[in-house]
Amino acid sequence: MASLISLPLYEKTPCKSTVQRTSDFIIFFLLLSLVTYRLLHLKNHGLTWLLAFLCESWFTFVWFLVLNIKWNRVIFKTYPDHLLQGVPELPSVDMFVTTADPVLEPPIITVNTVLSLLAVDYPAQKLACYVSDDGCSPLTYYSLVEASKFAQLWVPFCRKYDIQVRAPFRYFSNDPIITLSDSTKEFQHEWKRMKNEYEQLSNKIEVAIKNCVPPCDFTGDFAEFSNVERKNHPTIIKVLWENEECLPDGLPHLVYISREKKHKHPHHYKAGAMNTLTRVSALMTNAPYMLNVDCDMFVNNPKVVLHAMCVLLDSKSESEIAYVQFPQRFYDGLKDDPYGNQVVVVYEYIARGIDGIQGPVYGGTGCFHRRKIIYGSSPDNVDSIDGKLAEVLSSGFGNSNELIKSAVDALKGKTGHEPYINLQSYVEAAYQIAGCGYEYGTSWGTKIGWIYGSTSEDVNTGQMIHKKGWRSAACTPDPPAFLGCAPSGGPTTMTQQKRWAAGLLEILFSKSCPIFGSLSVKLQWRQCLAYLWILTWGLRSIFELCYAALSAYCIIADSHFLPKVQEPALYIPVSLFITYNIYTLSEYLRAGQSVRAWWNNQRMARVTTMTAWLFGFLSVLLKLLGLSETVFEVTQKEQASNDGDDNDVGRFTFNESPIFVPGTTILLVHLTTLVVSLLKLQHPLAYDGNGSGPGEAFCSLWLVLCFWPFFKGLFGKGKHGIPKATIYKSATLAFLFIYWCRRIAMG
Repeated sequence: MASLISLPLYEKTPCKSTVQRTSDFIIFFLLLSLVTYRLLHLKNHGLTWLLAFLCESWFTFVWFLVLNIKWNRVIFKTYPDHLLQGVPELPSVDMFVTTADPVLEPPIITVNTVLSLLAVDYPAQKLACYVSDDGCSPLTYYSLVEASKFAQLWVPFCRKYDIQVRAPFRYFSNDPIITLSDSTKEFQHEWKRMKNEYEQLSNKIEVAIKNCVPPCDFTGDFAEFSNVERKNHPTIIKVLWENEECLPDGLPHLVYISREKKHKHPHHYKAGAMNTLTRVSALMTNAPYMLNVDCDMFVNNPKVVLHAMCVLLDSKSESEIAYVQFPQRFYDGLKDDPYGNQVVVVYEYIARGIDGIQGPVYGGTGCFHRRKIIYGSSPDNVDSIDGKLAEVLSSGFGNSNELIKSAVDALKGKTGHEPYINLQSYVEAAYQIAGCGYEYGTSWGTKIGWIYGSTSEDVNTGQMIHKKGWRSAACTPDPPAFLGCAPSGGPTTMTQQKRWAAGLLEILFSKSCPIFGSLSVKLQWRQCLAYLWILTWGLRSIFELCYAALSAYCIIADSHFLPKVQEPALYIPVSLFITYNIYTLSEYLRAGQSVRAWWNNQRMARVTTMTAWLFGFLSVLLKLLGLSETVFEVTQKEQASNDGDDNDVGRFTFNESPIFVPGTTILLVHLTTLVVSLLKLQHPLAYDGNGSGPGEAFCSLWLVLCFWPFFKGLFGKGKHGIPKATIYKSATLAFLFIYWCRRIAMG
């Protein structure tokens, strides 16, 4: 490979900033000063200072982790033109799309993602697209059948006119961009034809959804969907399209898979679906590289595969880079990011920092993996895999001889099957390895494939790869490689955040904890700290909730946990608050974000931490106590609307979920404490002469501002109003907390 490639395929450029590092150290120094002040005066105060000391020690630890992450930020730049000049034959790529619920994940969204993948700029005979339908929905299958027909028109159209946006719903939502090369009547005619064809496709799918079943009588290809249950059905595998003539400008293979499910058999959520896709694709095409995307992450840059190959095919990457991760980006985001979902600044300063250590964390979508590494290969044996070693590595693959043979080929570096393969001939063997009982007695989910044990299978799998000593690489082409739909409401946002926090804590409290990995295997120490920063998201809820309760307690009990106005030590928390907020605001402004976007993200950080992450922590706690199991909750996905007439766009929404009880309770408690502070309503038996001051009052005011959407929700109606039942529960909890504080104050 090195002799064929003379020009660099990618560059890794550091982006050091003395101002940023200095600011990070100043904040860290102020945090240490505050903790030291607490420690020196701990004997002179009570429980409130001890709790404040513990919380601030945690905040200092978290900032130390952030300091470690942001120290060596890097940027990867790829050169697809150099790749095409230096590589005589591009390798094959298997593309995986996962969907689980036709209601929460409408089939038209999956269809657009599949169509965008089929139309990428890459030789079609080198591509295969596999769609995993964990909902076993005839609607999804019907939609893909119709989409495969439309793809035969759409893919040639995109290639002929070099269309850049290849998800039809996005392309046809705007007027066509006419260039000198296509400003002809022929293009206008074909554009209108494509739009009409896509509208017909959309209408067919919409009608099928309204009728709850596809327009069929469950005979022929649909017979296998008759009387199936979502969680109890046999395997269904359908070859929707096969590029039989291996045409480079044809249509890639398209395969539908719904793995077998039975009651009381563990299915391992998305990780189980990904392992099924890996095995089935190994039999059919066995491409050395695999791309996986969520059903809503469509291709936004048609050269995405070429960008990934620039990193993976570089001469040095073969023994270093395990996977290439593209960042998650979203289309038609709400103005100023009211739900804090866009993570632009987090990627710019946190993710790029992790990129500079051992490489980005696997994000679960928009990622290209080497198949042999998913099979357990390590950097130590990547150049020395012989037949004997390959057989040993394949011993945990199960009792399918065909699968073991394909695994041996993959581990030896063979690039997929020979041309003119017949996918249909592999379907029977594929049924066996897609069965829910196939993995018993194998290494799937433990040493091979996507790792089980957490609803955050992506982080778990990426961490396992890093533990073997592999590195990973980020890729940020312009335009962004993939675009998805961000959660557009309070319930969806909270559900997603809860699932993330719970899944990450499952890893933290398991044998996969990175601390053990850094001591026993090849996970770099700084990468271990980066994983700790991510995995401890759920734990932050406890410390932030305690810190939020401190100011309320001190006001009601007329005590204090912050230095008094006359104390010079007051300058420490004041300087810390001002410095941190100015610093974070400058990060948002440098990233091109608005002041309002900064405030929305700061506000939502408090909301999600003390609500969604708290529930994630509680769910894992119940699992550790053996009282319940965590559940993978699919979040609602819907195509964003460009309708700007809705004045309620961006307003926080609520539902009956108990996840909104903590936030409402916090708001009611601090509204009460502000009234108590302003009217001096502390109990007369409270601590005399050492009462609360402006610091505690400011903390309560700050929290009220952070939970302002909840305040508006108290008076809102419909989805913009907090349900009465939630208000009653929260009011009861707030009353009990205030009553408890007064009882403590009375001695």
